[in-house]
Amino acid sequence: MSQSKFAILVDSCSDVPQNIIEKENIYVVPIHLHYKNTDYLDKIDISPTEVYEKMPEDIPTTSQPSVGEIVKVLNQIADDGYETVFAIAISSGLSGTYNSMRIAANEEKRLKVIPIDTLNIGIGAGASAIYAAQLIREKLSESEILEKLRHSIAEAKVYFSVATLEYLKKGGRIGKVAAAFGSLLRINPVITCDEEGKYIVASKARGRSRSLKEVVDLAFKYAKKYVNFYVMVSHGNAKEEAQKILDELKLLLPNATNFFMTDLSPALGVHTGPGMVGAGIYPIDL
Repeated sequence: MSQSKFAILVDSCSDVPQNIIEKENIYVVPIHLHYKNTDYLDKIDISPTEVYEKMPEDIPTTSQPSVGEIVKVLNQIADDGYETVFAIAISSGLSGTYNSMRIAANEEKRLKVIPIDTLNIGIGAGASAIYAAQLIREKLSESEILEKLRHSIAEAKVYFSVATLEYLKKGGRIGKVAAAFGSLLRINPVITCDEEGKYIVASKARGRSRSLKEVVDLAFKYAKKYVNFYVMVSHGNAKEEAQKILDELKLLLPNATNFFMTDLSPALGVHTGPGMVGAGIYPIDL
């Protein structure tokens, strides 16, 4: 029997650090990667490095987990003795995973399943799972947890820079004209998610170093609005640059509640390509 009646389920693109998944016993359902001859499960059958090594010759497509796969995990959660599960998904504006979780929620009769659309991507979504785990430890009620999560989700913000717009273009995340324009002028836009959970350009910088500086500046300015917040850094095969950004933000924001750094999931790396570096602010206790 579980010690808590609340469980947490995330999809693999939420990018919750593995040590936190293990510590908090968070359940994960993987996204699919489809190559010409082989299919992989995100973070299980293939690593981010393997995805980048195959680029640009072979770029897979991705798809959300099926309803049946989610139901299978929900069955396991019920078997493990939980009563209620917070099913936390990356943005419905960028993926069908939230909708699959919502449908699966109606098929698991032993559990109360609460699908949560984070309207964010990567660690910006994963921070909601980290915060939910904290609230569960604090023994808050279901309604209190939901209220706090919804306030935080509405305020959370992640800014990321990509080394090239090529992969966002191929994945249909930005238009061909925008990608060509950016490449021509060596513009490295800083991208974030809007209120609908869709990609928008937060800032434009010319060149890689200026773009990464803009990521730090935007995160720092945004954090100044809040008293309690997580600082999150994520990267796709760019650990040194990500570590530098994390170190800078630790100096700029020493009063942050916590700092997290994680690898971008292989399934997200498909759309950003190698060299993605992002930083985010996740306000808590609002």
